[in-house]
Amino acid sequence: MKRKIRLIWQIYPSYLAIILIPLIAVSIYTSGHLRQFYLEQTKKSMEIQALLLEKQILPHLLPLDTGRIETLCNNAGISIDTRFTLILTSGKVVGDSLKHPSKMDNHRDRPEIIDAVAGYTGSSIRYSATLNKRMMYIAKPVKQNNAILAIIRTSIPVTAVDQAMKDIRRRIMAGGIIVAVLASLLCFYVSRRIIRPIEEMRQGADRFAKGALDYRLFQPRTLELAGLADAMNQMAKDLEDRMKAVISQRNEYEAVLTSMVEGVIAIDENEHVISVNRSAARILDIDPVVIKGRSIHDVIRNNDLHRFVAETLAKGSQIEGDVIIFRKKEQIINTQCIPLYDSIEKRIGMLVVLNDVTKIRHLEKVRQDFVANVSHEIRTPLTTIKGFVETILNNFDEDRTETQRFLNIALKHVDRLNAIVEDLLTLAKIEQKDETKEMNLSEICVGDVIETAIQVINSKAIDKSIQIDLSCDTDAIINIDVPLIEQALINLLDNAIKYSPENSRIQVQADLNDSDVHICITDEGMGISKEHLPRLFERFYRVDKARSRNLGGTGLGLAIVKHIIIAHSGRVSVKSSTGQGSAFSIYLQKNSEG
Repeated sequence: MKRKIRLIWQIYPSYLAIILIPLIAVSIYTSGHLRQFYLEQTKKSMEIQALLLEKQILPHLLPLDTGRIETLCNNAGISIDTRFTLILTSGKVVGDSLKHPSKMDNHRDRPEIIDAVAGYTGSSIRYSATLNKRMMYIAKPVKQNNAILAIIRTSIPVTAVDQAMKDIRRRIMAGGIIVAVLASLLCFYVSRRIIRPIEEMRQGADRFAKGALDYRLFQPRTLELAGLADAMNQMAKDLEDRMKAVISQRNEYEAVLTSMVEGVIAIDENEHVISVNRSAARILDIDPVVIKGRSIHDVIRNNDLHRFVAETLAKGSQIEGDVIIFRKKEQIINTQCIPLYDSIEKRIGMLVVLNDVTKIRHLEKVRQDFVANVSHEIRTPLTTIKGFVETILNNFDEDRTETQRFLNIALKHVDRLNAIVEDLLTLAKIEQKDETKEMNLSEICVGDVIETAIQVINSKAIDKSIQIDLSCDTDAIINIDVPLIEQALINLLDNAIKYSPENSRIQVQADLNDSDVHICITDEGMGISKEHLPRLFERFYRVDKARSRNLGGTGLGLAIVKHIIIAHSGRVSVKSSTGQGSAFSIYLQKNSEG
C-alpha cells in the first residue's frame, strides 16, 4: 500500500508564488520614491540657480532696469538650459529667457507665485500652455531689508525625470517578468499535482449531484484527500438511502393527494402557493404548474377565500365555510383553511381544502323546497276537509242539502290529495327506473305514440272546442318505454288544453334531425313570462298558483315529463312569452336503423 503523503508537503512549494506579490509591491513603491527623489534633487538645483541669478539681478531692481534684467535672464537660460522669469509682486513679467515679457500674461494667479509673494519658496508641476509641456516651477522671493522686491522663477521640463523613471521601471519590469515566468511554471507544476485528485473528486461530486449516487470516488495518495473521499462516499451511500425513502414517501403523498376528491392547496406565510393537487386545479380551472410560487390573490379572484386565508394566517385557527366561485358556471365550494406546521411545531403556512358541494347544496335546497311544497300542497286540502267534516258533524241533522255540498267539496279535496300521491309515486317509480336502468323498452314508430296520446286526451279538447293538429314528417323508429312516453305526451297535451282558450288550436309537430326525433307541442294560450321558464319543470312550481289549483293541477305534471325524458337520455325544453302561447319540445334518440 502506498504511503500517504500529507497535503502540506505538496502545497509548500507553491508558496513561491507569494513572492510575486511583495516583489511587485516593492517595485511600485521603489519606483515611486525614486521619482520623488529625482524631483527633490531637481528642485534643490533650481533653487540654487535662482539664488545665483538673484545676486545678479538685485542691483537692477532699484531703480528697475527691464532691459538689463531681460539680458541677464536670457544669458542665464542659454548657459544652463533652464528657463528664468522675473516677476514683480503685482504679477507683471519684466524678464523671461524664452519669451518677450510684453507677450506674457500676468502671473499673479500662479500657485508658485502666490507662495513666493507670501514670502515662501513656491513650487508646482503643471502643464505650460506657453511651451506645451509639463514643467516644474520654483519661485523664490527677491528681498531687500525684508521687503519683497520681485520674484525669480526657474522652470525646467519634467520629461527628463520621466524618461529616467521609465528606464528604471523597464529594468524592474524585465526582472519581474523573468521571476514571474519561473514562479508561474513552478506554480503550474505544483497546482497540477494538487488539483488532479481534487478535480477527479469534483467530477465524482458532479456525478453525485446528477443522481449517480451508486458511484464511488477513488482513493488518492494524500491523507486528507483520502479521508475526504471516504467521507463523500459514505455521504453518497447515506444520501442514496435517504433519497429512496424520500422518493417513496413523496410518491405515497402524491398518490394520496392525486386520488383525493377534495382539492388541496398549500400556501406559505406570505400567501404564495406552494403546491396544488389535481382536484384543486380541476375545481378552480387553473394550471397547477403555472401558479406555483404566485400569490393566492393572483391565482384566485375571490374575496371570501382571501378573507379565510388572511384570517387563518392571522389567528392560526381553522376556518370553514362555503365560497361561491364563478367559472363557467356558479360553483359552491366548501372551504377549510387549516394551519400548516413543520416537525418542530413551527407554522410554515396553511392548507386550503376545497370540496365542490354545488350538487349537494342544490339537492339540499331541492329537498327543502320539496318538503315545503309537499307540506303546503297537502296541508291545504287537509285543512279544508277537516273544516267541512267538523261543520257536518256539528250540523248533521239540520240541512241535508248543505251537508251534501260539504261532502262533495271534501271528496273533491280527497281526490286532489289522491292525485298528488299518485303523481309522487309516479315520479318515484320513474326515478327508480332511471337509476336501475330497468325500463321496459320496445321499438315503435314515433307517430303511433303521438296518435295514442292524442286519442286519450281528445275528449278534454272537444269539451273546450279545441282542435289538435298532428303533423308527423317522419316514420322514425324509437326505442322507448311506451307507457312512460305516452304519459309525458298526455301531460303536455293536458297542460296545453288547460291553459288554451276555447275554439283555439294545438299543433303537434314531429321532425327527424341528424341524431334524434324532435316532438313539439304548440298552443295558443296565455304564455309564460321569461323569468318563470328556468324553474318551470321543478316539482310543485306554479306560474299562477291560484289558477293552477282551480284547474285541478298538482304541480307535478311537468316534473314527471322532465324525469321521463331524462330516463330516456333525452331532453325537454320550452319557449314561451306572455300572450304568445307556449311551445314544449321533446328530443328523443332515434334508432340507428330508423
